[in-house]
Amino acid sequence: MTTTDLDTSITVAADGAVSALLRSTSRQWAEAVDHRFVRELFAGTIDDTVLRDYLVQDYQFFESFLSMLGACVAHADELDAKLRFARQLGMLVADEDTYFVDSFAELGVAPADYLHPELTIPTAGFRDVMDDAVASASYPQLLVVLVVAEWLYLDWAESREEMPKRQVHRGWIDLHRGEAFREWVQFLVDELERAFPTDAQSSVAETLTRAWNRAVDLERAFFDTAYGS
Repeated sequence: MTTTDLDTSITVAADGAVSALLRSTSRQWAEAVDHRFVRELFAGTIDDTVLRDYLVQDYQFFESFLSMLGACVAHADELDAKLRFARQLGMLVADEDTYFVDSFAELGVAPADYLHPELTIPTAGFRDVMDDAVASASYPQLLVVLVVAEWLYLDWAESREEMPKRQVHRGWIDLHRGEAFREWVQFLVDELERAFPTDAQSSVAETLTRAWNRAVDLERAFFDTAYGS
């Protein structure tokens, strides 16, 4: 059972490592879930320029995210987990990349503009966090970054019942909600709980905690930059 103040559909052990991580960043997490970007996306009032800039920056994570999933296939310590990550790789390419390409076409973004844009500071920072996780060859460190990236998106995508009419708005929400995505996030959270060091004071645990905090801060800042903040 979850004991945090956050409204989340994911189950975590009340006295577990993941619950402690979530509590430590509850303010930043809540601010991201209730961000102006999220509210305007659901209402269908978000400016096309804001959404365009946001999606162009988000697309810059695609390659690093694929690398993270591939690294999890390589470094997960159980066969079932390896197979789960391998399946997710196929789903990501089929669903998410299609959404990006279709949305860029609707928003009038040329390939040259979304393939090699100038990175904002949060984009560059989060990509560094992802690439560092891959380079670490550490399954727990990979999981920390994946859990933040996927769980926070699940929480904001499930934070409201209303749905916008335009597909470019609705499609981004749908990619990050629903039973299949919720099961994926629950799997990640359960794996992180299982793989997290039992000694919370160990150097490895401290490294993982720093990576979690950094990832949450960058996710929060990423929404701001869509508005030029």
